[in-house]
Amino acid sequence: MEHDLEIPLRDGTLLSADLYRPDTADPVPVLVRRTPYGKSGSPGGASVDGLRLVRAGYALLVQDVRGRFGSGGAFEPYWNEAADGADTVAWAVRQPWCDGSAGMFGRSYEGMAALLAAAERPPGLRAIVPHVAGSGFDEGWTRQGGAFQLGFVLYWVLYDLLLDGAGLEGADWQEVARAIDRIDDLYRDPDAASDLLDRLAPYYRQWREHPGGHPYWRRAAPRESYAAIDVPVLHLTGWYDIFVTGTLENYRGIRECGKASRLVVGPWSHCVTDGIFPQRRYGLAADERSIDVTGLHLDHFDRHLRGRAGAAVPEPVRLFLTGADAWHTFPDWPVPGTRDLVLHLDGRRLTAGGAPSAAGADPLRHDPADPVPTTGGATAQPGQYTGGDCGPLDQREVERRADVLCFTGEELTEPLTVVGDTVLTVYVTPDAAGADVTGKLVDVYPDGRAELLCDGVRRLEPGADTASAPGTPVEVTVALGAVGHVFRVGHRIRLEVAASNTPRFDVHPPVPARHTVHHGGDHPSRLLLPRLSGG
Repeated sequence: MEHDLEIPLRDGTLLSADLYRPDTADPVPVLVRRTPYGKSGSPGGASVDGLRLVRAGYALLVQDVRGRFGSGGAFEPYWNEAADGADTVAWAVRQPWCDGSAGMFGRSYEGMAALLAAAERPPGLRAIVPHVAGSGFDEGWTRQGGAFQLGFVLYWVLYDLLLDGAGLEGADWQEVARAIDRIDDLYRDPDAASDLLDRLAPYYRQWREHPGGHPYWRRAAPRESYAAIDVPVLHLTGWYDIFVTGTLENYRGIRECGKASRLVVGPWSHCVTDGIFPQRRYGLAADERSIDVTGLHLDHFDRHLRGRAGAAVPEPVRLFLTGADAWHTFPDWPVPGTRDLVLHLDGRRLTAGGAPSAAGADPLRHDPADPVPTTGGATAQPGQYTGGDCGPLDQREVERRADVLCFTGEELTEPLTVVGDTVLTVYVTPDAAGADVTGKLVDVYPDGRAELLCDGVRRLEPGADTASAPGTPVEVTVALGAVGHVFRVGHRIRLEVAASNTPRFDVHPPVPARHTVHHGGDHPSRLLLPRLSGG
């Protein structure tokens, strides 16, 4: 192992890296992992056995990104990873210990960095494995459905970007540590952290001030450069991962551009990777170690860096179907053979068939001083390593609130397999101050347990997203997220609708508001589920 190599970039900046090499004098392929979280940790990161990669005959180069830990330059998240990653690969393949071929891999930010570098087409890059990576740093990372992902972003900046690796000392470090210790207070009053963040992480305010889709974000967005990615990609994610939507978008977008892509989705959150949540165990087969995530990396790199094809080409898509709690393979995503199952909101029921003729309406209040609390889902907040704030949590307590509307289907007499993106279309008369419309898809067990499968939000800004005539209902589309789930016999499908989900999303509007949810008659509010034929 060689410590603290200095790798020069095109602008003269030197980045620090550690190199692990197999016990051979022959040149070998190199695998590159670029991280903002410190190269001194496990060389393969949280999910990959890096030393096993080395024993399999690869050199492993682990690098601190610009401005982090041992690397030179100034750190500003996102913007430098494409060029810096391309320069790093180009340097690595020129070294005498490398045979001229390279791969890239990593989790989360590291996976995004690999995608961005791949779009630069550095010489020698042959394959990448982005794990739990998004498709852009705006929608699906900083925001979802227009709402700011406060729970994740505030904690990520304070804990992961400032506490370690930013070079803070003394009073500044102590102030960050105190902010982390009182994170729940800051979630209730985010402005209390403004001075600290403006001084130590000025990019945070930039993120708040630039909405999703703004040109500001296009400088570092994999979704903008799928056509430029010309290497095979293995995508890995979990149904409860905060970036699952982006990973699925990456798979589909790159595959549609003609590059070989594979996809693996397990019953995981961003940090729970063994399939064991406080209230739900998916079985031994659900563990990342059981499906051998390191082995999946090796198979991908062996095929595309060394030309070592296995016994059979694996199916492009491998999904763990919750409910059935088993792995299944499919030829593509979206999974072929699904048909839309439309369930209409009918009173407080979900009914199949045509839209109900009888019109109905439910008031939906919003109190910024007492918002609906985040209860599981695809979150990445404090407690994420234990599943305390994420995943398939029971919703019964939150469903008792007067500001949560529940619409429930009949008991199922046969299994129902839902695989794909779920969507809520709901008619709402929003308050003049604006509104958040949140939705959750829930599996109700025979004993009453209400297990969260996926959820989403759509933000309505005053004026821009509301009807021209005050008091007029508007059609709102809420992307609830993707699932691969089997509703078993005796279970029921439930939809929850509310006006907040905090601290996962910031509170909107900041004043009390009253909305109305309409269904039936001229306002056929409905839930769309992609049902797999024969399931």
